[in-house]
Amino acid sequence: MENQKILPAAIDLPLNPKVLEEVISKAKDWALMHGVCMRSKTNFNMDSLQFAPFVLTPSLYPRKEFEKAVNLQTILNELIHNVAHDTEFLRETLAGTIQVDEFTSNLFKIYETVLAEGITQELSLGLVRSDTMLETKKSCISPCQKKLECQSKLRDRLYCCVAMVEINTIASGFGHLGPSSRGIQSYILSELGHYDKIKNLPENNALSGLCDAMVEAWNIIGNTKAAILFIIEDVTYNICDQRFHEFHIRENYPHVKVIRKTLTDVFNTGVLGSNKELIVDGIVISVVYFRAGYEPGHYHSQNEWSARLMIERSSAIKCPSIHYHLAGTKKVQQALAKPGILKRFLTDEDEITRVKEIFTGLYSLDKEEGGDKVVEMVLKNPEGYVMKPQREGGGNNIYGSDIPEKLTTMSEEERSAYIVMDRIFPPISRSYMIRPGAQGAPSIVDMVSELGIFGAIIGTKEKILYNRQVGHMLRTKGSSANEGGVAAGMGALDSPYLFD
Repeated sequence: MENQKILPAAIDLPLNPKVLEEVISKAKDWALMHGVCMRSKTNFNMDSLQFAPFVLTPSLYPRKEFEKAVNLQTILNELIHNVAHDTEFLRETLAGTIQVDEFTSNLFKIYETVLAEGITQELSLGLVRSDTMLETKKSCISPCQKKLECQSKLRDRLYCCVAMVEINTIASGFGHLGPSSRGIQSYILSELGHYDKIKNLPENNALSGLCDAMVEAWNIIGNTKAAILFIIEDVTYNICDQRFHEFHIRENYPHVKVIRKTLTDVFNTGVLGSNKELIVDGIVISVVYFRAGYEPGHYHSQNEWSARLMIERSSAIKCPSIHYHLAGTKKVQQALAKPGILKRFLTDEDEITRVKEIFTGLYSLDKEEGGDKVVEMVLKNPEGYVMKPQREGGGNNIYGSDIPEKLTTMSEEERSAYIVMDRIFPPISRSYMIRPGAQGAPSIVDMVSELGIFGAIIGTKEKILYNRQVGHMLRTKGSSANEGGVAAGMGALDSPYLFD
């Protein structure tokens, strides 16, 4: 990208070729022996793992912006919690989307069904992740009071401010791989004689924080014979990230049972008891943690949708509940960026201002909401925007030069299934990206990073019982790549190296 800002490296690069070869060999073994791994999508074998792609040295990240994102997370937890419990807002916001997006429509039908019947379990568990990037191209994206400060940063300090990419409310992964990234890069820094620099990698307790919240929900239910149910895909590639949640609970809470089932399994073996308790394969379930169910491919037939409805009807605490799932849709997040909307969900003016400051431009494509003008704006400068559908899991967004063809071939109704976001242009970092199966010595590559902050919240519409920020993760991708999901094969694990 023209005039791209470049952050310095955490250590002097390039490395001596022999030193590089040796440290990569050690780092790969460290990853394999510490569960920094995934199953191969190209050569899948249940009995085999390969290390997850990782960046050899940590990427620089401004301490002030990192702390801003961390300190904001409990406010974002509360925001999403309140949005999820505002039925009128969800209905109004998603009215157009459910007419053209079958997946969101099916989710909404479940929501309306349990509302009509009466929600059995008022408590929800939210394990959310707020994804942000540093911005370099614009002064503060929202009309905030720090505009001059941001413009100064743009000239002198390589970045402006942290900007929101999205908030994830279902299957927010990397609770294990996030902290493990710090582990592997700490090891690498030590091997390279830079042990003194490890202090600049912030502590990361995401795995324990997420698991503690699950167990807290289990404790609230109070049935010591009940289990926590993980809803999983038919084939799990990101197996270590999932299993280490289970292993952490087993090690630290040996009295708490965890079972793993697909939605198909729940349909085949699940029933509701006389008090609407969820019973799967003869085991009472008190907490349901979804690591699947966020994309159409997880629902092979009506059976899986029936299983999701059964879970929602039950007395188990869901993570997420159906309303939390809907609150995480792109359309809802676009609506939250409208002027004045945050006041509906947050009462503290300072908190509202802080949230506004990290919002980037989000635009509706609905004709009734000025969609024609947005299309005109985007077609004039497609490189400045991203089109997003109501999907999670990576690989679904449309970028830059691909937008015009998509927009011009869509009907006005089809447009309603998407939103448009200002594209964020983060600063470049440089290091070696280590991938399984790569041949020869790696080269230094230009990269960009996305910071995710984890939060945990438990509560009802009337009362929040538990609200914490619990950790972080950093995903890094090649600067020319649009998508950056590690599990999707496009990104790499990384850690923030904080600087002032």
